[in-house]
Amino acid sequence: MGQFELYFRLGLNHILDLAGFDHILFVVVLCSLYSITDWKRIIILVTAFTIGHSVTLALATFQVITIDSGLVEFLIPVTIGITAAGNILNPKASKGIQVNYFFAIFFGLIHGLGFSNYLKALLGNEESLLNPLFAFNIGLEAGQLLIVLFFLLFSLIPLKIFKVNQKQWTIVVSAIILGMAIKMIIDSKFW
Repeated sequence: MGQFELYFRLGLNHILDLAGFDHILFVVVLCSLYSITDWKRIIILVTAFTIGHSVTLALATFQVITIDSGLVEFLIPVTIGITAAGNILNPKASKGIQVNYFFAIFFGLIHGLGFSNYLKALLGNEESLLNPLFAFNIGLEAGQLLIVLFFLLFSLIPLKIFKVNQKQWTIVVSAIILGMAIKMIIDSKFW
């Protein structure tokens, strides 16, 4: 197995690992405004998130920035909660640029810091960090797109079979995730 494939798989497996479900929750709540017919907008949204967390992941891996991991682990569920609350307050996807694109990029910066300790431990003896970092991020992107695809396919059940409208579905999904985010915030070691 080559270096690219190794780090690609590590990124893919890391995002799909249910132990790190906070990132899964963020991607799901970010995309809960959309249906499968909005796939182009969703890819842009998920890629914006990947770009955001790739920037801080690189900066932290190259030790340009360091932030207390306890603070980062507190801020990640805060980003999930803010995004979920935003969806509840405005559960309809607009046709133009919307706040979720801002959430994707800006909050992606915070989520990238959450990956940085994991990746730094993996990259310990690598001579070049750029290629493994790139492969890891591509793996994360692929994993996020798989999560979104699974969520959108699952969403077809309430949307098409039970005729729940998109707005109601967004509110239900966002409310559940908001509750989970609040619990994560309360359980945070940051307090």
